[in-house]
Amino acid sequence: MSTMDTIRKELAPTGTLRAGLNRSNFLLVTKGSPDDNPRGVASDMARELARRLDVTVSFLNFESPGKMADAVKTWDVAFLGAEPARAAEIEFTPAYVEIEATYLVPAGSPLKAIADVDRPGVRISVSNRSAYDLYLTRALKHAELVRSDGLDASYDRFVADRLDALSGLRPRLALDVQKLPGARILEGRFTAIQQAIGTPKGRTAGAQYLRDFVAETKASGFVAELIERNGARGLSVAPAA
Repeated sequence: MSTMDTIRKELAPTGTLRAGLNRSNFLLVTKGSPDDNPRGVASDMARELARRLDVTVSFLNFESPGKMADAVKTWDVAFLGAEPARAAEIEFTPAYVEIEATYLVPAGSPLKAIADVDRPGVRISVSNRSAYDLYLTRALKHAELVRSDGLDASYDRFVADRLDALSGLRPRLALDVQKLPGARILEGRFTAIQQAIGTPKGRTAGAQYLRDFVAETKASGFVAELIERNGARGLSVAPAA
């Protein structure tokens, strides 16, 4: 069996590349695009990968990255944040794109900078099991995380419970801030979410092929072209590994 046959057997054992997509990340998958023919940077990356493997592609749609990670046995590749908490079952490539994560604070908030947020008594709304939830769970020493299922629910909880900060990806917060008179997005970032391609552990040749694929598509300008083509403002090409 040739090396390419081995890679194809690992990454598309059914003959079709089953690609998992997080539909809650509108920067990677265009909101409202069809489930069976989604548009966006992540789905276009999956199509290019399938083209190079010379297989068909089918898309599995998930409403959150946590649910997609739980369903690791159902997909061959998935497009999600590379987080240590997910690495027990998933082999990640280096990031192909990254997205700044920061905080939105309400009108009149005494919180002026990122460093101000991690203090006793500060309550932060967060989308449960998002990549930035996993990061904040590790990083915060004093503030309390208040979790809700999904981006819309975390925003609603922030408003309804008058929480001190809403954590999120900067492009989404830029939409949310328009709905709240006097609210502000804090300058800087608490992290940059590294969006990678994952494959189930144990697919050694396939995982190496994916790492090479990501490196090549970044270096060639293909990823930058996808960002431009899809109008994904707020995404940037991740630095070379």
